Amino acid sequence: MSEDTQFETVIGLEVHAQLLSESKAFAAVSNRFGSAPNTNVTPLCLGHPGTLPVPNENLIRYAVRLGLATNCSIARKSIFARKNYFYPDMPKGYQISQFETPICYDGHLDVELEDGSTRRIGLTRIHMEEDAGKSIHDQDPHNTLIDLNRAGTPLLEIVSEPDIRSPEEAGAYMRKIWQMVRYLGVCDGNMEEGSLRCDANVSIRPAGQKEFSTRTEIKNLNSFRNVERALAYEVERQKEVVRSGGEVVQQTLLWDPNDMKTRQMRTKEEAHDYRYFPEPDIPPVVVSEEMLEEIRLEIPELPEARRKRYMSEYKLSDFDAAVLTEDRPLADFFEAVLEQGVPAKPAANLIITELRRVMNERGISIAEFPVGPERLAGLIRLREDDKISSSAMQTLLDAMLDSDKDAETLAGEKNLLQVSDTGFLDPIVDQVLQDNPEEVKRYLGGKQGLIGFFIGQVMKQSRGKANPGMVREMIQKKISDYE
Repeated sequence: MSEDTQFETVIGLEVHAQLLSESKAFAAVSNRFGSAPNTNVTPLCLGHPGTLPVPNENLIRYAVRLGLATNCSIARKSIFARKNYFYPDMPKGYQISQFETPICYDGHLDVELEDGSTRRIGLTRIHMEEDAGKSIHDQDPHNTLIDLNRAGTPLLEIVSEPDIRSPEEAGAYMRKIWQMVRYLGVCDGNMEEGSLRCDANVSIRPAGQKEFSTRTEIKNLNSFRNVERALAYEVERQKEVVRSGGEVVQQTLLWDPNDMKTRQMRTKEEAHDYRYFPEPDIPPVVVSEEMLEEIRLEIPELPEARRKRYMSEYKLSDFDAAVLTEDRPLADFFEAVLEQGVPAKPAANLIITELRRVMNERGISIAEFPVGPERLAGLIRLREDDKISSSAMQTLLDAMLDSDKDAETLAGEKNLLQVSDTGFLDPIVDQVLQDNPEEVKRYLGGKQGLIGFFIGQVMKQSRGKANPGMVREMIQKKISDYE
């Protein structure tokens, strides 16, 4: 048996999504990212005695919304629990979380892989909790710094079944979660800021073995690339341990993106080490039928359904539909352009190529794009009506970025409107044919490619104003009269 097939990789991910909420999970204090360290805190965040938590309603509603979208069952009654541990970034000495009765359970996501196949990844649970503070390891060579602004941030933990079989599958699953939480409006998905991050549990076992082997956990992976690289490294590390006759030790690891290695953080705890018990200061969370149906109606058309609709309704390719629906604001913008009455295919082409180019160059989102759907539709309409060339279209878009004028006005100011007036073009075409009798003979002799030469001459004489399509038709008709 080759080394590639000797072992099977088993991966489960715990994804943490910080919620788009103005206030924290259990305290009325700002949840804004980027504030000065340790300023968005309350006595509750700091663990002062006598403080009481008050649940944020958005925490509950967002959990149900995500649960419904990921095919979960929703617990009509769930409770919060205290997860007890000592760590500098959790001064209360416990984290308010859920344990025995999560609000969402038994879900799944269908994840499309690079080879075009689809893999169903089970979701064990989605539960509500508060985030811990942030330990900062790289600003002081001698100390770890603590910022408690993040302590108490409303958080959903999405726990997968150990159904993932490779680092690449893990990356695809993470991208699906990222897309889903953004579509639902529950999390901004900003992995660089820590809004979405994951812990990865990984083990290897002999091919064919059903029992799970000892696993390790890699904490706080904050990019798709880090997820895949850390898992690939850890899988190979575990294989080397087993091949050399050793045993994998259960432990918690950190990924070092500079050294491209995992390193030990602490010995791995089990659930009983946390001594979970029901949170005595928060009553059970009850999800009524009325609340459930209300939240169900809030769920937008999800990416996969939208992609399939674009392919069937607008006849877009799978690639174009996938690009447009990857990000909900981009898909919404596309549909707003179509509402102006322009065809779907040219609108999709312009958005996918030119708008995304500008967004990348300027570092802006579609919400910040200077040209709105109405003005963009006007630009597309000029091209569809053959009033401008494809190159002029790009020139006009660039001009519109720094102007509030419509496309046709700018095209007129920049002399980019194509001329389709036969009264203007007829003498120019006649002159070009008269000036090039040898080329006319060669064309009539079968050198059909010379049509491009004639069109080029007319474009030159008209200073680029002639409509090339109209010029082609006129040349073909006039030359046919020579025969």
